[in-house]
Amino acid sequence: MGLPGLSFVVLTQATTPIIPGRTRMRDRNLERILAQIDGRGYVSYRQLAGTHRIGAFRLAIDHIQIDPYAPPSRMRVILDRETAGFPGELTCDDAGRIAVSDFMTRRFHQAARRIVPQQSGTGNSGVVSIGHPGQEVLERTSVLIAPDRVEARIEVGLPARGRQIRGREAARLLTELLPRIAEASLIHANLDQRALDEHVVLLRDQEHLRRSLPGHGLVAFVGDGAILPRLSGDSDLPLKTSDAVPFTAPETLRVRFDLPSGRTVSGMGIAEGITVIVGGGYHGKSTLLRAIERGVYPHIGGDGREWVITRPDAVTVRAEDGRAVTDVDISPFITNLPSGSDTRSFTTTNASGSTSQAANLVEALEAGASTLLIDEDTSATNFMIRDARMRALIPADKEPITPFVDRIRPLFVEQGASTILVAGGSGAFFDVADHVIALDHYRPRDVTAQAHDLAAGPGKTPPGAVFSASSSRILTRSSLHPPGKRKPAKAQGRAGIRYGEATIDLASVPQLVDLAQTQAIAHAMDRLADLLDDQMSLPEAVTALEQRIDAEGLDWLSPHRGHPGQLARPRRHEIQAAVNRYRDLRLARKR
Repeated sequence: MGLPGLSFVVLTQATTPIIPGRTRMRDRNLERILAQIDGRGYVSYRQLAGTHRIGAFRLAIDHIQIDPYAPPSRMRVILDRETAGFPGELTCDDAGRIAVSDFMTRRFHQAARRIVPQQSGTGNSGVVSIGHPGQEVLERTSVLIAPDRVEARIEVGLPARGRQIRGREAARLLTELLPRIAEASLIHANLDQRALDEHVVLLRDQEHLRRSLPGHGLVAFVGDGAILPRLSGDSDLPLKTSDAVPFTAPETLRVRFDLPSGRTVSGMGIAEGITVIVGGGYHGKSTLLRAIERGVYPHIGGDGREWVITRPDAVTVRAEDGRAVTDVDISPFITNLPSGSDTRSFTTTNASGSTSQAANLVEALEAGASTLLIDEDTSATNFMIRDARMRALIPADKEPITPFVDRIRPLFVEQGASTILVAGGSGAFFDVADHVIALDHYRPRDVTAQAHDLAAGPGKTPPGAVFSASSSRILTRSSLHPPGKRKPAKAQGRAGIRYGEATIDLASVPQLVDLAQTQAIAHAMDRLADLLDDQMSLPEAVTALEQRIDAEGLDWLSPHRGHPGQLARPRRHEIQAAVNRYRDLRLARKR
């Protein structure tokens, strides 16, 4: 494909990609500065700040690291849309822009690993990073596709020996290697265009199917042929096809969807209501639930879970011993505590398994969850069930916990919240299940009729309302402006946030899948602190925050100018989960 006004050199696949004639023009000014500061102290790299022209590209150096051991310098590689050459039909909608951005991010990452020599020097010397997307396709800040330009937001470790500048290596990195990486990943003519088209079509089809679920009365869909098991417990890559059992829907639960691309997919539809997943140990129950859990996000082709599609507001609920809880109404599940604590406004710095799971569930509903995903293996037993013998031994007025099995039906009838539950050791939920799916060697069977026979028929809705209209929790601005907090909140790995002097533990929030999401949540908490007016509930504040992101883009979250940092968009549920786990959270009142 040719571009107006530009000449191209056609090269073989084994050599450099197709290159617009201007991209190899080197910035002599940048090279001159680097030659002058070669061997000086690292602080002299600050002279590079600003924008430099390298042929068809501009290199904006927004932030320079203070020493080789500090986080790498933030830079942007910028080219105009005409040079990038992406057809308008690929980026005419949100799904297209996200898919193209994701594709370029992955290609930039791969090109950087291929082109940049093995890291040498002090600290982060020679690092070129745009982040490393996982199996999910997320809205990111890594590549911006604007009406007038394309930007790759990257981090570069400026070379050093000790704390002395290696100017010649920096010149080669910035004026030779970086343009080669950009040429390979940011210009449409140089990409695998068929693979890019398929990437865009797949995401558009996935999101169409996701939007279609409520109209079909479904909360999730698992496609025929899906490969659900992962390579290992610490890998999100798919198990080799030769070692895995492809998913096949039971005929009684099979549904079909016609997609915008013209493709038709079939698979198992999981209906609104209460679905219980059973089966022997290691037969795939939890594997299926984990796939549904991750199905709130689209996945790349070849992941095996491309057609596991879940409503975007499905939330995993589990026990979380030791978490802080602030002013949550857990009275539908726990009341009349011997301590006299008011469970309509429950607060603790060290929740038990049952109180933490009750709080997690109520907070999920507050965040707008339409579907709860629960596994007995990660639940508190006394929260889930209470068998007949225990009920006979311990009178009801002596037991403060009303088990989940007694509340699962009112949750659906009164709150409209469906549940998908993995049950491995008890048939107590057969009485209340609308559907029961059995896994046998990873093969699902619809055993609803047999389960209902064992339970003497489906359970009935108990009389009387259980879940009263809950009052809204009003946040105080002061609690999100703790004394001594002078720096922006910062992610500490995928599962932690440093907020002032406090650390927020997100290890038990399993649908938080990317470090870049955690960093976005950290910035979101800082933004929430500015948005609050002491009249807002937490859901209202997060809604206002999401509206600003929708209007101004994910960059708006960042405290940095130019390069926003490596962020990926989180769901509102994980943002609220982080706020709820902040130990210094204070509420003004309820309304």
